[in-house]
Amino acid sequence: MGVVGGLQYIVYLVFLLVIFGLAVWALVDAAVRPAGAFVSAGKRTKNFWLAILVAATVLSFLTCPPLYLLPIFLALLSAVAAIVYLVDVRPAVAPYTRRRGPRGPSGPSRGGW
Repeated sequence: MGVVGGLQYIVYLVFLLVIFGLAVWALVDAAVRPAGAFVSAGKRTKNFWLAILVAATVLSFLTCPPLYLLPIFLALLSAVAAIVYLVDVRPAVAPYTRRRGPRGPSGPSRGGW
């Protein structure tokens, strides 16, 4: 393997690992959101998104080196699923997710006079 081949392998490896990380991030985020938040936001159910993101995570894992069990276009489909969740569903569901810590007038001051 020459210098160019080695560089291509590194770029390919980083690309696939980023896709895998993106899928894992989306899966963990969907798992911690309450099921009612998805319905309140007008999105598909939590179970639907968990199934899609589990499949995306598994597919992206199986395309990573040294496995190479599946073609790269399946990793690209995994990236699409994770990106759709992170860009569309996650922001819509976020306002309906309970946040931890004090809120309202009794909560800690965030500045001001």
